[in-house]
Amino acid sequence: MAGKIRLEDRECPLSSALGHVGEWWTLLILHDAFDGYTRFDQFQANLGVSSSILTSRLKTLTGQGLLERRRYQTRPDRYEYVLTDLGRSLRPVVVALAAWGNSRLDPSERSMILVDRSTGLEADPVIVDRSTGRPLDDADFVFAAGPAASETMRKRYEHIPTQVAPQRP
Repeated sequence: MAGKIRLEDRECPLSSALGHVGEWWTLLILHDAFDGYTRFDQFQANLGVSSSILTSRLKTLTGQGLLERRRYQTRPDRYEYVLTDLGRSLRPVVVALAAWGNSRLDPSERSMILVDRSTGLEADPVIVDRSTGRPLDDADFVFAAGPAASETMRKRYEHIPTQVAPQRP
């Protein structure tokens, strides 16, 4: 999928992210992995995806470091696909996408909701700024050119003042 990124978008983190996970089956495979699926036959049975598409997507996800392929059986060799730290870091993105999808539905039409495992209470996910705790869907938060921005990117965001935060430990 990375080949679909336009030359002028290569420095955009959104374009880069979509190059990794912007394909429909990829997000569904990751969703299943977050739910504990690890084996080819589990993914295939749950998603109803063809073997060739699933093989291709699993190969891409392992190549990108989002899943790790581990042998769990010999004679014949069988492998499972386990989320890496990088793969697990996408969970909030998938949660946010699911929450956005549910926000457009009447509560009675939701086929899947996010709940607290210990209480069963439905969660209402929001993405917040780590420093202030403010929700990021506020129009006060905008994109701006970062330290590595090209001249094109700097021009796009020249009207936005920036102060880059120090790196987190």
